[in-house]
Amino acid sequence: MSYPLLPGHAPACHLPLIDLTGLLGKDPQARIAVAEEIGKACRDWGFFYIHHHGIDAALQAVVFEQARQLFDLSDEAKRALDKAASPANRGYEALRGQRLEPGAPADLKEGFYLGRDLPAEDPRVQAGRFNHGPNQWPVTLPNFRTAMARYHAAMTGLAEQLMAGLALSLELPEAYFAGFCEDAMATLRLLHYPPQPANAAPGEKGCGAHTDFGGLTLLLQDDNPGLQVWNHRTQDWMDAPPLKGTYVVNLGDMIARWTNDRYRSTLHRVVNLSGRERYSVPFFYGGNPDHLVSCIPTCLAPDEAPRYPSVTVEEHYREMYRRTYA
Repeated sequence: MSYPLLPGHAPACHLPLIDLTGLLGKDPQARIAVAEEIGKACRDWGFFYIHHHGIDAALQAVVFEQARQLFDLSDEAKRALDKAASPANRGYEALRGQRLEPGAPADLKEGFYLGRDLPAEDPRVQAGRFNHGPNQWPVTLPNFRTAMARYHAAMTGLAEQLMAGLALSLELPEAYFAGFCEDAMATLRLLHYPPQPANAAPGEKGCGAHTDFGGLTLLLQDDNPGLQVWNHRTQDWMDAPPLKGTYVVNLGDMIARWTNDRYRSTLHRVVNLSGRERYSVPFFYGGNPDHLVSCIPTCLAPDEAPRYPSVTVEEHYREMYRRTYA
């Protein structure tokens, strides 16, 4: 289904802004209070902003600067890092290299994929585990590797804290998702969106309407708007503009599956009408590939059956990729 590209900006955003101070502290009651806010946002929208999240603004600025330098490289230098050459889906994806919305033109963005950097001789790589392997690194950017490794580690820690908050929001022990978080898959993606062209093809946009596959997505935006979220109440798009000092968090299909659709995985897209180059950095937290995703007991009413069979994280991801890239 192709969703209409309406002129101008979408209506104002109604997504909640959640202060994580209590969740990251030691007071159990404060953690529960934040978790209740998270739970309501997950039921109502599947999207929310977070602030006071603990990620260093200076590190974020370095990541953005390194991303700009990467995308400023020559086409030849970027294509030398083509992710098509990586069994682990790491590296560069060219402009219009992905089509997330069926029936729409290819996405008007270029990207770069990174994950945990595992050597080729690692047993998990040798076994062909999904999305496990070495990264590709731009050798002409000497600070790129260190910056991305630091940011990936910091975001992994934040995602683990949010998973603990999700557990509390579902009236589960705080450590309920500890197995999911152990040795978790997580993809860091750098994205560059050129301005929406005046002569764009019908339906062409920075990123087509889609839901995310996995667990949590934590999005760092620059100062340029573009993200839009589907409002299931009004059946229309609403802007999710950049808010200084925040991340936009959304749930992926795996969380919706896990919660028997109590928590939402919501359509979203990017339309860069700013007239400027837009950069964003989503962090996709996917979990341990061997972890079994079965309907959470607190998400079932007494006479209700699970809507989905049990599946491992890796099986879920392979099926999602098969549907998308087949």
